Amino acid sequence: MSFYAAAMPTAIALAVVKTLVLIVGGVITFFAYKAYRRTQQPALGYLTFGFGLVTLGLVLAGMLYELLSVPLMTGILLESLLVLAGFLVIAYSLYVT
Repeated sequence: MSFYAAAMPTAIALAVVKTLVLIVGGVITFFAYKAYRRTQQPALGYLTFGFGLVTLGLVLAGMLYELLSVPLMTGILLESLLVLAGFLVIAYSLYVT
């Protein structure tokens, strides 16, 4: 079995998992946004933004690599920076009263 034949099931699994992350992250972000709109609590607004950043970050590297031919390491760096920023915003949302 060649390297590419062995890597294909992993690539498909990764695409499926990243798609599910996008869907679930989008649903969580949507519900957080609905809660923010209902209550107008700034903390929920930050939480929404943080979840959005994390969700975007978790799917960004593959999209940049596949669609825009960005080097994979650059995509992973940008992905990690967005996830970090999202977690910082989420942490801040838990701090804000």
